[in-house]
Amino acid sequence: LSMKGDKPELTVIEGDFAPRRCPSPPPGISDEACKEWRRVAPVLHRRKLLGDDAMATLEAYCRAVGAMRQYATLMDTEGHILQTERGPVSHPAFKMLTIAMRDVRLYAAELGLTPHRRGKFVDAPKADPWEGMLG
Repeated sequence: LSMKGDKPELTVIEGDFAPRRCPSPPPGISDEACKEWRRVAPVLHRRKLLGDDAMATLEAYCRAVGAMRQYATLMDTEGHILQTERGPVSHPAFKMLTIAMRDVRLYAAELGLTPHRRGKFVDAPKADPWEGMLG
């Protein structure tokens, strides 16, 4: 049994495959998606997590990041609320932004790129809470 609110202990699965070089971004992705690829692909490459099974997830993650940034920029430029004949309405990009943000979060978790999971990759020694208390 676990207490309400407890998070299960996650086990990080280290990969067993890394191509010799970090793969380049796939052709046809947006500039924003390409920037994200160049930011995260080296991290995943170092973790040996860029096998063929992860490439589509990485591409989907980067495309979602690119879309998220595109929708956010559009709304920042045009405003989050638009005036129409019927009165003020939310920008149509808001729904797409919300979906893209959800997708980014899900793909990032799948790839182990969230702050919660990132800590699982760090091999930092844990402080002993009893240190210096018994002697």
